[in-house]
Amino acid sequence: MSETSTGINAAGLDTRLFRFDSTEQMVQALGSNDEALRLIEESFPGVGLHARGNELTITGPSADVLRTERLVAEIRTMAANNAPVSPQVLEQLVTMLKTQSAARPSEVLSVNILSSRGRTIRPKTLNQSTYVDAIDRNTIVFGIGPAGTGKTYLAMAKAVQALQHKEVNRIILTRPAVEAGERLGFLPGTLNDKIDPYLRPLYDALHDMMDPDSIPRLMAAGTIEVAPLAYMRGRTLNDAFIILDEAQNTTPEQMKMFLTRLGFGSKMVVTGDITQVDLPGGTSSGLRVVSEILRDVDDVYFSELDASDVVRHRLVGDIVSAYGVWDEGQRASQPFAGRPVAAR
Repeated sequence: MSETSTGINAAGLDTRLFRFDSTEQMVQALGSNDEALRLIEESFPGVGLHARGNELTITGPSADVLRTERLVAEIRTMAANNAPVSPQVLEQLVTMLKTQSAARPSEVLSVNILSSRGRTIRPKTLNQSTYVDAIDRNTIVFGIGPAGTGKTYLAMAKAVQALQHKEVNRIILTRPAVEAGERLGFLPGTLNDKIDPYLRPLYDALHDMMDPDSIPRLMAAGTIEVAPLAYMRGRTLNDAFIILDEAQNTTPEQMKMFLTRLGFGSKMVVTGDITQVDLPGGTSSGLRVVSEILRDVDDVYFSELDASDVVRHRLVGDIVSAYGVWDEGQRASQPFAGRPVAAR
């Protein structure tokens, strides 16, 4: 056994002794400068930690001690699997344990989707893991959530993975170019010049996941296609992994057009943030409407991500939450004032 209880003292505090397999494993799991220990104590203020050799003594209220003990066990498991335990990962572990999820955080956070150029792409929250699993299990998946939740990035990683494993023959990435009608005529330059800025985020993600030198060759061969949504009309897309990004800026008609492009052997992922709709006033968002139409259709899955899944700077999650509260207040006080200002 690696964990033993030493009982409850006169002050009513529980003390448990947690043993690592070796001092080296303990340093690998908790770091050499006690940074992880400080973060754990900040997360559970009533708990005191004392490290000596390969042993960690945990003292505090019983409930907090048990959660801290489970947290340390998850950290040890991740270290044993050579998964990095950064401060950001540690924060995610704490969040997952506080939600009392039945899932083991170390299993969720150790699943690799893709490794490229020294980087490993993996889910970083329970909802992200559920989203990735849904992409594996379903033909059409909707990833709906605020900025920074990884909905597009993880879908891109799954697309590249599917191409590398020869599960599909090509990747097709698309998004509305300018608002709903994709009105590009007023912009300077050629058609490609006009379209490029709106597709740039998709190119950036590709460069993170693939050898940049191979991308032009794959695009020239049609293995990877990045195009505005208008270019999908009239096509049937077989043996492809298709991603529609910024789907909140589609009209219901455009969403129907896109979904009916699905061919044999293909998979679709639709991503968007329904709090950031840029359509002209009075125009319904295709992403909002489709959730009402297809919610009960088999092999179609709606994955909801929220502020707790934001994996950018910590403040981004706080900003998303604050805007969500503000929007709710606006809707409550002005029910007929139209669409509230959305977070960007």
